[in-house]
Amino acid sequence: MASGSGNGSARRKGAEPEDQDAVNLAADWSDISAGLRKDLGHQLFSQWIKPIQLGGIDAETGVLDLYMPTEFSANWVKDRFADRLTLAWKIARSEIRSVNIQVHPGRRKLADLPLGDGRRPANDGMDIGSMLAGAGTTIGDAGFTSSVGLDPSLTLAAFITGETNILGFNAAQRMAATETPQFSPLYLKAATGQGKTHLLHAIGHQYLATHPRARIFYCSAERFMVEFVQALKSNQTIEFKARLRSFDLLLVDDIQFIIGKASAQEELLYTIDALLAEGKRIVFAADRAPQALDGVEPRLLSRLSMGLVADIAPADIELRKKILESKLTRFAPLAVPEDVIDFLARTITRNVRELVGGLNKLIAYAQLTGQVVSLQLAEEQLTDILSANRRRITIDEIQRTVCQFYRIDRSEMSSKRRARAVVRPRQVAMYLSKCLTPRSYPEIGRKFGGRDHSTVIHAVRLIEDLRQRDADMDGDVRSLLRQLES
Repeated sequence: MASGSGNGSARRKGAEPEDQDAVNLAADWSDISAGLRKDLGHQLFSQWIKPIQLGGIDAETGVLDLYMPTEFSANWVKDRFADRLTLAWKIARSEIRSVNIQVHPGRRKLADLPLGDGRRPANDGMDIGSMLAGAGTTIGDAGFTSSVGLDPSLTLAAFITGETNILGFNAAQRMAATETPQFSPLYLKAATGQGKTHLLHAIGHQYLATHPRARIFYCSAERFMVEFVQALKSNQTIEFKARLRSFDLLLVDDIQFIIGKASAQEELLYTIDALLAEGKRIVFAADRAPQALDGVEPRLLSRLSMGLVADIAPADIELRKKILESKLTRFAPLAVPEDVIDFLARTITRNVRELVGGLNKLIAYAQLTGQVVSLQLAEEQLTDILSANRRRITIDEIQRTVCQFYRIDRSEMSSKRRARAVVRPRQVAMYLSKCLTPRSYPEIGRKFGGRDHSTVIHAVRLIEDLRQRDADMDGDVRSLLRQLES
């Protein structure tokens, strides 16, 4: 099939069939793009979706090629929009089963560009030579501002906080503040999709706001190693070191991937020492604590852990709800019922990225098909995400956990005793059973000594009310939720 760009002849009478196919493909992309522009907003659409170029459709596999100008942009769009783009194309054209987002095959590879030539490839922010150059500025210019490689949507203002991530958020604020932070380096530790990369980008944005002429370098540890090896091969290690150490703020993501590379580890160690000696700021992010990194030299481990190690724990159900609710304003006037938000927050628990992705996929499907967002639609369209996340919590597990928490005997869950010391834990267990399991009120009642469904309804409403008025009760429920969901 011809490229989606067409050649103009398809619009003339007697055009070749494959040219007409290209025109039809482009027309479908125009419709899909219009919906994405409205959904994402002008800035995100212009930066990430507009540069997409159409390729061809593989007739056997049903895969549509979508091309991006750089490896970084291809990976970024693949991580965040692949599901949405696939769904949109499936709806537009029945023969398309999936999309393949990749760098345009005619694009010159970054590795082919000399590190020290001072030129910046168009639309790219990943190689060190380009990052040093900043936005349209030559490497030799003094006092340039560089936010290249930072996602404009990942700011401190856009980061939703809760009990599990407040330490990392506050540490990020301190690191980006005008005054010198009390700790450096900052090491953000979190599992995949819990917000550590968001905070890295946010620190960069905030630091630029308070230090407008700052030099900032953001990269992954893997990219750091690639660029270092390229510098070695081109005999430009001196330039590499000098430029790297000229930055005011160094942001390195996924530091766990630097393991096992002795030369790169040594260079990073010397860079950390040089930057700290000059009072500059360094932030690392990883999916494990420094002490849990395998294959890292002891000297580097000591540098990584000498500042503050801020642990970002998995989002609890309250934070997951807050995050979902914060996204709803983007979809107005499309309505998302409260029971759908509760369902997603309770069911998609592995990480925040998957949670938001599930909401986006649901909204995209509803917008593109004209359906109303409902609990049934969520269950039908998010089958893969939900099945991957669903850890079945049983009523027996809830009863056992509540009894251990309140230090009462398990038999009290089914007993007829009315003492407050056992009634309240029993009501909490009923409340959690309704929140965390798909069981009906009568089914829950039967698991609590054959109680009537009205007793369970009363318990659920009572605990909901107490959580609003009683901080101790709210704290107890939060603690139990964290235990049961961990």
